[in-house]
Amino acid sequence: MISKKTKYALKALVFLARHYDRGPILIADLAREEAIPKKFLEAILVALKNNGVLQSKKGKGGGYYLSRHPNSITFGQAIRIMEGPIALVPCVSETSYAKCTECGSELTCGIRAVMKEVRDATAKILDGTTLADVLERIANAEQAQRGALDFSI
Repeated sequence: MISKKTKYALKALVFLARHYDRGPILIADLAREEAIPKKFLEAILVALKNNGVLQSKKGKGGGYYLSRHPNSITFGQAIRIMEGPIALVPCVSETSYAKCTECGSELTCGIRAVMKEVRDATAKILDGTTLADVLERIANAEQAQRGALDFSI
């Protein structure tokens, strides 16, 4: 399960992706629009900025904005910044590998084999899903909802 911090980070990134061509967005506006506590959001945005996903501009007309196009920022990148490795056990992590002390042999460990499949499948989905993909999914869902709610007689 992802933390509330990570969920807020993803919400903020999707919002910034939706407003990609509009310039910097004020923290207060983002916090209000996405119902994210402002102080919490500030820490999240700083972490994303320190990891190269966001940039900021100070002063009049300032705020935060994506450092790259929404089609080059993935959910996997954001989740790793906020949560750390995606792997459920350290012996299958590609970014933070550590040998499990209670395991006799990684080659024959059934737990490791299953957890590697889980990590690989999860990483494939998260690393293959960009902010642009999410915006497209939202647009498709909104269009489907409008169509489903059309009760013309």
